Amino acid sequence: MVIEGRPAPIRQEVRPSAGLPPHDVAAEEAVVAALLLDEGSYPRVLPIARPEDFFREQNGWVYEACLALGERGERITIPTVAHELERAGRLDAVGGEPYLVEVAGKYFTAVGVEAHARIVARDALYRRLIAAAQQIAQLAYAGGPDVGRVLSQAETLLLSIRTAEAAGDFRRLRELLDEFLEQPHEEEDGALAEAVRSGFMDLDALLGGFKRGDLVILAARTGVGKTSLMLNFARNAAVGQHATVALFSLEMSGEQLAMRLLSAEADVEMARLRLGRHTEQEEHRVMHAHGVLGGTSIYIDDSAVLTVPEIRAKCRRLQAEHGLDLVVVDYLQLLHGTGRADTRANEISGISRGLKELARELRVPVVAAAQLSRAVESRHPHIPLLSDLRESGSIEQDADVVMFIYREDVYLTPEEWQSQHPDAPGNAHPSGLAQVIVAKHRNGPTGTVTVRFRDRTASFQDLLLRPDPGFGAGYDGID
Repeated sequence: MVIEGRPAPIRQEVRPSAGLPPHDVAAEEAVVAALLLDEGSYPRVLPIARPEDFFREQNGWVYEACLALGERGERITIPTVAHELERAGRLDAVGGEPYLVEVAGKYFTAVGVEAHARIVARDALYRRLIAAAQQIAQLAYAGGPDVGRVLSQAETLLLSIRTAEAAGDFRRLRELLDEFLEQPHEEEDGALAEAVRSGFMDLDALLGGFKRGDLVILAARTGVGKTSLMLNFARNAAVGQHATVALFSLEMSGEQLAMRLLSAEADVEMARLRLGRHTEQEEHRVMHAHGVLGGTSIYIDDSAVLTVPEIRAKCRRLQAEHGLDLVVVDYLQLLHGTGRADTRANEISGISRGLKELARELRVPVVAAAQLSRAVESRHPHIPLLSDLRESGSIEQDADVVMFIYREDVYLTPEEWQSQHPDAPGNAHPSGLAQVIVAKHRNGPTGTVTVRFRDRTASFQDLLLRPDPGFGAGYDGID
């Protein structure tokens, strides 16, 4: 019901006098009056404004009382709001019931309540920005030797404001369908579309690439190749789709990762590459690989201690400066929690939830490596299961895709394999073969993909290679 009468004009914010932060008391009163006059105002303003958004504390108390009544399903009227304020011991501080009557008498209609609520929320955002700026100034004045820590704290302050303002509301299905039809579903000239390709044909066919907003978990036991496959994902996205990739390595240094990428790209063993003991032909491949990788937008952070808020702050800065298409984290269990979790499982739960929120907030796929428990070692065959994930419950719940790496040649020598498969040919040992098992796929099928693992360069490739005539057969040519 809308009460007829003199309409409340949709006000523009009145800039406060010097020395006061942005606020508009009249807009606040208009919101309160609408709630008192029209029961339909409650669901309209609830997603927009919060009690702490009101500059005049008394108006915030009245608004909070209205919300409390609405949550209990009770009518919001002048007497019921006065009673709620009396229960909270705030009625006299507000100005008593006469103040509610005065506010309701200023505005005879609820028309424009959403616009007024947005003014209240917007001014509150500006006040939070001012407060954050003051805190950042204090951090800067305090200084100290660790500039990176100060920058990270400053970014976290700003990010907390943006995160608080990111609450969504209902969207009509037709709007979502229209957006979907307008999105490019084909790629032109290798340009990046909605999904980031892994660079492995069969895996991309199964997953449809890594979707924006998805959390992808790649899990395996130590020494099976988690880091190598993550580097392949980063390289293939950056080279094949010109993607901007943020790679966080908590276990290996940036120099080690760069050497691995160069070794795999040039198809030259890392030990020989490090010592400079390669042939003239390999030297050409190294120089070509250097040119290919040097032209990519892969940004590596090898901080040994990281939290999800720090990753979020760094990714947001990278996104603002260079764009961002893919985030790779190696690996999840090495991240530190931000709160005082009573158990490691709860800490991991907070970390996995934070990575999923990061993926949705920045609209990028986040691919995180995870360690499997030792249970897989005592089982025959040693094929990983979802229950093998350490602290598996939260990781499995938060992830959109869970993949495992399984290499039978890690567990069985050719002789052991032959004894277990006496009818198989003598050369049938699965040397250099790896299975990528998609054990969970929230939006599609699960399955297993077989790829090639090249031990000499610690890299993965498609089984069907597409060699470039100018380079060795080991060059995968994916671009």
